[in-house]
Amino acid sequence: MATLIFTPQLARFISAPEIHTDALTLRAGLEAAFASNPRLRAYLLDEQGCLRPNVAIFIDGHNVRDHVHLSAPLTAHSKVHVLQALSGG
Repeated sequence: MATLIFTPQLARFISAPEIHTDALTLRAGLEAAFASNPRLRAYLLDEQGCLRPNVAIFIDGHNVRDHVHLSAPLTAHSKVHVLQALSGG
């Protein structure tokens, strides 16, 4: 099963325990997380269902570039890290 890991900085704002899912895409994996914590959706996705600019997702160490469809494939061994993106200088 794929594992979605929400970094501790998200825990400051919302409960986000690790999720194990048999989802085949990132969007389906996120939907599994939202099913256990509906408030998480508004923190990660905007009103159009796109990833918010202040959130970054990495699947097996690779940055997810598709912020709209979130169609990146997941495997049974995928590790998905969801974190607050940092900016500034």
